[in-house]
Amino acid sequence: MALQCGIVGLPNVGKSTLFNCLSNAKAQAANFPFCTIEPNVGVITVPDERISKLAEMANSEKVIPTTIEIVDIAGLVKGASKGEGLGNKFLGNIRETDAILHVLRCFDDENVTHVDGSINPIRDKEIIDIELQLKDLETVEARLSKLKTLAKTGNDKKAQKIVGFLEQYREALLQGKSARTVVIEDLAKKDFLFDLHLLTDKPILYVCNVDEGSVKEGNKYTEQVIEAVKNENAEVLIIGAAIESDIAELESYEERQMFLEDIGLEQAGVAKLINSAYKLLQLQTYFTVGPKETRAWTFTNGMKAPQCAGIIHTDFEKGFIRAEVIKYDVFTELGSESACRDAGKIGVEGKEYVAQDGDIMHFRFNV
Repeated sequence: MALQCGIVGLPNVGKSTLFNCLSNAKAQAANFPFCTIEPNVGVITVPDERISKLAEMANSEKVIPTTIEIVDIAGLVKGASKGEGLGNKFLGNIRETDAILHVLRCFDDENVTHVDGSINPIRDKEIIDIELQLKDLETVEARLSKLKTLAKTGNDKKAQKIVGFLEQYREALLQGKSARTVVIEDLAKKDFLFDLHLLTDKPILYVCNVDEGSVKEGNKYTEQVIEAVKNENAEVLIIGAAIESDIAELESYEERQMFLEDIGLEQAGVAKLINSAYKLLQLQTYFTVGPKETRAWTFTNGMKAPQCAGIIHTDFEKGFIRAEVIKYDVFTELGSESACRDAGKIGVEGKEYVAQDGDIMHFRFNV
């Protein structure tokens, strides 16, 4: 599943540095705006200790972890919604992503300039929010102008319903709120609004980029961010991009672990970020396990067994008969698929089975 998280923020807040740490790609990181013109895309492995354990137990020849894509989008500036600073192109790049990682500068450093001359993450957040909201308002009003006439003259019930949804979005956006604050039943949104691609309706993670001394407990800036977004449907993560850059330069796992221990961290920030992005997209993982290959497959929370089978191949979904399911804890306790079968621990599930994170699945199908 080629799902993407887009890294956004003002220039010089640490987006490209963070991207480099995530993907080991070498996006240019420089102390001036618009360093990143074309979006850099990195395919990021989702850290998951379970796949290594399963592969070891099955003595698999290949191990294929699950991934998501991270897109480093150039720094937005005030006026982007009207095309300032290559704004239309940047906003278009955001529109194509599934979720947003909004990087906020929460550190003081006189050697790194700020586009607005001072450190104020709440102001920075609001600049980006306003630009995205203005673009969404433009999208909503354009759609409304087309549908209102149709709803009135044609007595189109579906158009009338869509107009009602759009009016809710318009009202929220005019009040300076993001589209994600509007609560509309999910099925209705899927049926009627799927093609709007509103920027502020995307799930969002605010990433507070801090100095080394603030990585563990945050600082006054991160406290301001947490307070500012408490009523949003959003998450906050504290990370030190500069420290993560140092960690990324270390070649061995042992060296990285020693570095983390020295600064009092149990886990690298990038690992937390990747897992947070994965959860932000409401993604989970099931596994296929065997001597040739152990592989992690990404599925959306709530998917049923046939849909999960279709992730491997569309024929698996079309001809789905059943799924044989082993729970991860059971597999690791008993040690093999054959042991699970002997113990009667393999569940036989039909089309209505809702897949669970960590399921080990084998699909039976007939095309």
